[in-house]
Amino acid sequence: MQGPFDAYTPGLAYDEMFDDASRTRLPYEMLHHAFEAISATELKSRVDALAASYLDQGVTFDIGGEERAFPLDILPRVIEADAWTTVDAGVQQRVKALELFLADVYDAGRVFDDGVIPRAVITTSSHYHRAAASVAPPNGVRVHVSGIDLIRDDNGEFRVLEDNVRVPSGVSYVMTNRRAISGALPETFSHHRVRSVANYPQKLLAALRAAAPSGVSDPTVVVLTPGVYNGAYFEHALLARRMGVELVEGRDLVCRRGRVMMRTTQGLAQVHVIYRRVDDEFLDPVHFRGDSMLGCPGLVNAARAGNVTLANAIGNGVADDKLVYTYMPDLIRYYLGEEPALRNVDTWRCGEPDHLEEVMDRLDELVLKPVDGSGGKGIVIGPHATPAELDELRVKVSEDPRSWIAQPVVQLSTVPTYANGTMAPRHVDLRPFAVNDGQKVWVLPGGLTRVALAEGELIVNSSRGGGSKDTWVLSGSDIEVLPTRPPMPEESSRQSAGPGLKATPMPEQQEQEHQEEDGGC
Repeated sequence: MQGPFDAYTPGLAYDEMFDDASRTRLPYEMLHHAFEAISATELKSRVDALAASYLDQGVTFDIGGEERAFPLDILPRVIEADAWTTVDAGVQQRVKALELFLADVYDAGRVFDDGVIPRAVITTSSHYHRAAASVAPPNGVRVHVSGIDLIRDDNGEFRVLEDNVRVPSGVSYVMTNRRAISGALPETFSHHRVRSVANYPQKLLAALRAAAPSGVSDPTVVVLTPGVYNGAYFEHALLARRMGVELVEGRDLVCRRGRVMMRTTQGLAQVHVIYRRVDDEFLDPVHFRGDSMLGCPGLVNAARAGNVTLANAIGNGVADDKLVYTYMPDLIRYYLGEEPALRNVDTWRCGEPDHLEEVMDRLDELVLKPVDGSGGKGIVIGPHATPAELDELRVKVSEDPRSWIAQPVVQLSTVPTYANGTMAPRHVDLRPFAVNDGQKVWVLPGGLTRVALAEGELIVNSSRGGGSKDTWVLSGSDIEVLPTRPPMPEESSRQSAGPGLKATPMPEQQEQEHQEEDGGC
């Protein structure tokens, strides 16, 4: 019987399953053996069943008006315990530095006075909001949830690609992927010591409750969604259900005397913590977009008065600016007195004349990114661009260099992925999610592995045809592995309307969908 890896040939990038001599790396040995024992017919049957189960559950996304199951590859990505220890420590370190940076930016600004980062980098960011100044979170936490995007370079080293501390999404796929893969590969999953991802909703709820205004012993927590037409609505509904809290829209809330109230069948009830999945610009029409119907007038004033906590905090997007990203190693040294545990990807700031000159000379060799972009939007990969696209890019960068950074073409690591009946190398990244409760930054063991399904594609976002993999973090001998219950069919997320419903979004919901930091999810 021919195995699925018999014709597998790693590409030029670091392959996580096979070394340069096509030998299976140790973390993947049992997985390799298990897949070799599955016939081609049986493998295809399991792949088809995965796609069908996601359609049934409503784990879908929309491309050009067509509803599709979010692609989940059947072969998991495996990360050994030692490598994860480095990732875990690096993400914690980064989140702690980002917290201190945001607190400083919206208060004393000593980071500017000490010359670590120019003040203009912050004040010219499209995500810097003066409305966030003097809004002090009750427990000092602004980044309750973060998604730090990582890639693995040619040497297998994890590096940070970007930070997401506004409204990062995708964690729902981490949980649903685990449930689906443990059901599709029960015999394989049971032979691995895989760290659990099931307790994320409880960790998140505990962090949200810990962020409640002072003096509130039993806070009311809600999840604020833009509505059923938003691309991440499936996640909003799932997290609210798993945390046991209300899922609300802006029309369900009203501000009275500096407090946020929720409309219920018993009348108005005070809300203390809002896990908001609405972007800053749509959150409060008093301070931001006056035409927004997605938020609630008065939210910012209620937060400033200390009567409600917004998670994540308003104004966090300034830390997501890719220009700020280039200063993160210095910010870690400045605030924590430590060397970065996870290095950045080498980056040129086009706003600096000497950097700009080099970038313009090498435009066809580099990757150009808009500093406030998300979801892969606006990225130009020089070696893949046409002369006309490069000419257009040259004009854009020349006219507004501050809005662009450049990076070398990093060959993201590859993991075998099922394609056209066999396994082929496909590029992946990783988004570990971290939750900060004010006492500890907890990193979900695994995170979301996104995979570029097209051959040679380096952009992993679903808007560019990407999918995902279940991420197995193997347990070391000193780490307890929670028992895994038998896989159960996921509760359907299809309510009266849902993410799988074919409908035309309202303009505001459609715009918010592009704003949320889904990273392509």
